[in-house]
Amino acid sequence: MARVRYGARTEAEITAARTASSELPDIWSTGLVAVWESDPDAVAAVLPPPLKPTARPLVRVSISKVDLPGYPLGAGSFAVAAAHGDVEGWYPLVMPMTHERALIGGREVFGEPKKLGEVTVERDGLVVRGVLARHGIAFVEVRGAVSGSLPLPEPAQKTDFYFKFLPAVDGSGFDADPVLVHCLRDEKVRRLERVTGDVVLRESMYDPVADLPVRGLVEITFGEKTSGQRGRVAERVSAQALLPYIHQRYDDPRQILDGPPEGSV
Repeated sequence: MARVRYGARTEAEITAARTASSELPDIWSTGLVAVWESDPDAVAAVLPPPLKPTARPLVRVSISKVDLPGYPLGAGSFAVAAAHGDVEGWYPLVMPMTHERALIGGREVFGEPKKLGEVTVERDGLVVRGVLARHGIAFVEVRGAVSGSLPLPEPAQKTDFYFKFLPAVDGSGFDADPVLVHCLRDEKVRRLERVTGDVVLRESMYDPVADLPVRGLVEITFGEKTSGQRGRVAERVSAQALLPYIHQRYDDPRQILDGPPEGSV
């Protein structure tokens, strides 16, 4: 009988897939990173407990083109500074990805708030531009001109915070208590340049980042970096405390209750 591809994989096949995944070479991305101070009340309002604001109400947007073997990937992140106990890091609100493969792994394994979207990184001489767009709306645009080189930072570890959860089958909340994930990224930079420019936030009912305005621009940089990541569950969190924030993950929270019409399966 021919191989049934939906059938069980052998232990050897599972081991080979894990080995191949763990032996990937460094994958470099090119892109823009902008950091600014925003409204402290707005930053605090988007943080689910037990996350808390840091001393500065910072927002960071990253817009990158990733050199994945075989096909390029556009990857974005819009995050606010946050702390979990004495650990400081970033809490992403939305992470547009241009391919489903990058979206699925991040959402299902780490709980990343990834969504399919359009990610653009352009450079023409010294002029640079990066855009995050969804549903035809360019809700973030970073633009400017390269104004000089910056010293390369030492390799560093950075932390992102995610909440991993499964909506309940009966629509009453979650199937189990959600978990707070610390995603640790070991980052290396091989090129870094200063950019003089600005950040434009446009109104979008799907990605309402305009609620976190630019009060004071800290920096814009253009560079090339690579990072590896690993996650760990920091703690289980209160389902009731997280429930008011799960709309952050969806364009329409009602979609988690969507199912196929009766008789359609």
